[in-house]
Amino acid sequence: MLTLTNKQRAYLSSMANPLNAILQIGKSSVTPEIVNSVDEALEARELIKIHVLRNCFDDPKELANILAERSHSLVVRVIGKIIILYRPAKKPKIELPR
Repeated sequence: MLTLTNKQRAYLSSMANPLNAILQIGKSSVTPEIVNSVDEALEARELIKIHVLRNCFDDPKELANILAERSHSLVVRVIGKIIILYRPAKKPKIELPR
């Protein structure tokens, strides 16, 4: 299983900074449709932001871990209600620092 160093985590976090959240998780929490959307988005972009809405009462850190596990990705960071996930593509566009 791939892991991230603190340096790589900081690098990905700074890359995610200008990105807009492309998915939102609401009161229905993590559904198979959300997992499919996360999977497709990671395949296309490698690095995505997800916004957890106020009407979702689950802990964003728990949601991040569930989504990462189900989409075979890594949690870069959870800041408040924003989740940042990363999964390298078959032909990676993002080159991580060593």
